[in-house]
Amino acid sequence: MRQLYHTPLSPFCRKVRLLLKEKGLEFELVTENPWDRNLEFFALNPAGEVPVLIEMDASIISGAYAICEYLDEAYPQVAMLGYSAGERAEVRRLVDWFDHKFDFEVTQHVLFEKMFKQHYLQGGEPNCATIRTGKHNILYHLDYIGYLARERHFLAGDMLSLADLSAAAHLSSLDYLGDVPWEYNNDARDWYALIKSRPSMRSILGERVHGVKPPAYYEDPDF
Repeated sequence: MRQLYHTPLSPFCRKVRLLLKEKGLEFELVTENPWDRNLEFFALNPAGEVPVLIEMDASIISGAYAICEYLDEAYPQVAMLGYSAGERAEVRRLVDWFDHKFDFEVTQHVLFEKMFKQHYLQGGEPNCATIRTGKHNILYHLDYIGYLARERHFLAGDMLSLADLSAAAHLSSLDYLGDVPWEYNNDARDWYALIKSRPSMRSILGERVHGVKPPAYYEDPDF
């Protein structure tokens, strides 16, 4: 059985899970917390980071970028990077936007401070100013998502792509903490409702993190 080593609220792991589901590929989840410094896991990925995919032939692919590119090449029946060179360039641009710009300006400011800092830094206190910065920054990202969704339906064009999965992965992790102000932009909210209703999202939205309860609307496609 194909295995995916993941951390539940990691948006990079969630993106890979969504991609595997959209491609109809069976896999088993193995929870791995990088802060545990598991030497067996370091043998799989010397960087000590999730996600890590163990393929059916026992080959190992590490890192969300490499895994997603691999999956789209190895299983092209459902293309999630687009078909033409121009389409693929736009999908990759937006994937980079969410996995770098959005992650740096929002996810790390909110999710890291609220959830991961205590593990990585052994009980480090969240920085309230940093969290406020992330909550401020998310507003213009929601405006951009709303603009793309209004003009294109899906973020990179007429078809669902890895760009949508990348954005949804980050937003769903933040939304678990109630930190996405959906009322701010209705177009972004409508786009996320569309993604939220897909079967690939259901198993992710049904999961719970021990000791942390998501908002009541978290699983509901209609909010």
